[in-house]
This record gives sequence, C-alpha cells and structure tokens, in this order.
Amino acid sequence: MADLNALAVQRGNMVDSQVRPNHVHDARITAAMRRLPREAFAGASPLAYADADLPLGDGRYMLNPMLTARLAQLVLDMNPAHILVIGASSGYLAAVLGLAGIEVVALEEEARLTNAALAAYAPKVQAVNGRLAAGWPSGSPFDAIIIEGAVLEIPGVLAAQLSPTGRVVTILADDASPDALGRAVVAEPVAGGWSTVRGFDCAAHILPQFAPAPAFSF
Repeated sequence: MADLNALAVQRGNMVDSQVRPNHVHDARITAAMRRLPREAFAGASPLAYADADLPLGDGRYMLNPMLTARLAQLVLDMNPAHILVIGASSGYLAAVLGLAGIEVVALEEEARLTNAALAAYAPKVQAVNGRLAAGWPSGSPFDAIIIEGAVLEIPGVLAAQLSPTGRVVTILADDASPDALGRAVVAEPVAGGWSTVRGFDCAAHILPQFAPAPAFSF
C-alpha cells in the first residue's frame, strides 16, 4: 500500500508542478492525469513521472507529461466527438482523451510498444494496429487527428480522414536533427496542403515512421 500511496503522490506532484503551471486549464485533463497510473503505460519505468521524454527504443519516445497535457488540450479545445491518435504506443495520451469522455481510436504499428494498460484503464478506447503514416481510413471521418510526436510535414493522406470541420494536431519540427526545436500546431486541410495555426513552441523527437528517407551517397 505504501508503494501505491507513493505513486499517487507522484501523480499529484506531476500535475501540480509540471502540468497545471504550464497553461493547462482543462479540468478533464488534470483529473485524468491524477487518475491514470502513468507507470503502467511506461512499463513500470522509474522515470514515468519525470519531466522528460521517456525512451522506448528504436527512436520512439513517450512524451513528457507537460507536452502530453498541452497537446491534449489543443485537441479538446476543438470539442471533438471522435479522435484518432497516431503513434499511440501504450496509449497514455489516448487514455487521457478517452477519460475526458471522447471516442478515441489509438493507432500503433509497433506491437512491442503496446501493453495491457490501455484496456485496463481506458477500455472504451479502441486500439488498432497499422501503418502510422497511412492513418486509419476505416474509422474516419475524425473530428481531430493527433500525431503523438514530431513530424517534418503532415501527410496529405490524413486530409481525407477528417470531418468537414476536422483538424490535425501535431508538432512540426524545424529540421530533422535529434534536438530540433518545433511548434505544436493545429492544421486545417486547404487546397495544395495545410494551413497551420501555431499553438506553442516545443521540442519533440521525430517519429521514425515520418522521418525522411535517407539519401543515397556515392
């Protein structure tokens, strides 16, 4: 019981020191983050509540709590009913959105990243397996699509998976370097591409599935 109490204290500290002071005002998000055992989604890592991205191997990361909360807030500000989370890994962000009362589809293609946490703590979230860059057309249209990580550009294929007022939320990296800065954006499909509105400046690792193909050298 002492360990469970200690973890509950860590969750409270995470919300009060990392999340709420960083412009997260949606009570649904803070309530979900106080409730969800983040360590279950992080493979019991001792860094589950750290103010840092959590390495998952092969270029994948679990976003830090503050960034997770702020991205969730950008999505919930749109009042969506049906959301696709791309790159959901074990499903922590998807679970936060699901506990906010939203219908959520969590897409992941690396089976090694999934575990029982999502089904245990947010059973109404639908977990699916498929190529991240292709989205999930069979579940469309979505009122919001969130790419859980950084990309250099938003795939055009996602435009057809949005409802008429749907938007994509993601982090656009300034370049492909590992420590690249970027910005969280809300993107609307327009003729020939995307129109983006800046949410806030941030940094995140580029999802390998969205990284540019390496150029051949001779």
